[in-house]
Amino acid sequence: MRQKRALIIRHVPHEGLAGFRSPIEAAGYHIDRIDVEDPAFGSLDLCEPDLLIMMGGPMGVYEQDRYPWIACQLRRLTRRLEAERPTLGVCFGAQMIAQALGGKVYPGMRKEVGFHPVTVHAHAPDNPLRFIERQPVLHWHGDTFTLPDNVELLASSHVYHHQAFRRGRAILALQFHAEMGLDPRFDAWIAQWPEAAAEAGGCEVSLRTAHRKHGAAAVAAGQAMIAHWLDGLDNSFRMPPLHQATVNCTSSRAHLLPGLAEEKRKLSLTA
Repeated sequence: MRQKRALIIRHVPHEGLAGFRSPIEAAGYHIDRIDVEDPAFGSLDLCEPDLLIMMGGPMGVYEQDRYPWIACQLRRLTRRLEAERPTLGVCFGAQMIAQALGGKVYPGMRKEVGFHPVTVHAHAPDNPLRFIERQPVLHWHGDTFTLPDNVELLASSHVYHHQAFRRGRAILALQFHAEMGLDPRFDAWIAQWPEAAAEAGGCEVSLRTAHRKHGAAAVAAGQAMIAHWLDGLDNSFRMPPLHQATVNCTSSRAHLLPGLAEEKRKLSLTA
């Protein structure tokens, strides 16, 4: 039986899979990783992996002039979402899904940084976010988005109404970081954006205190959420129609090479 394959798109080195790695591996996936700065990124067929995971990043979806790979990724992501291939987006990754589905990403009125719970909407049947209900999770963003058509809003916060949504059971977008709470890269986030907590009305000391208090429980809840979502995915994992041309940013067709991320995992920062 063919092993299922997951591809992580990492937009910056210090925003990786973190606590979500465990439930994804437990669900039987072999995990590959690609950084957007990798020369191979522009020619990967994003329809090919059984599961696509897009993590966070400090850039805005609207900054395509500054980051040309965003437009490239959006074109290929749109094709994957149209095929209803299993896809998970976290923070910037969730905003990319919103944009690809017809929403609009834009700078919000204020920063949302710190640990607090989201309100999980009961109207959505079998909402996977019920596992994080009343659990403070990490938020770290300033952008938000309009809700695309034909999606279910799964959660909101007191700062931003659009915190999580899904289309069908295969596409899940999470604005918050339920994967973070135990990963040492949290220190890199604070070092990279020391002003973030203050801009959100807090301070570094209170943010670190909340991380120590809530981090482990937040990750455990996030892992249960992802495990439940993966368990509900269609086991058939439909492949893209072979007669369709691959959308990429180069003139040649290329596919995900097995073992690509195995070499990348030798780097000091893991996915």
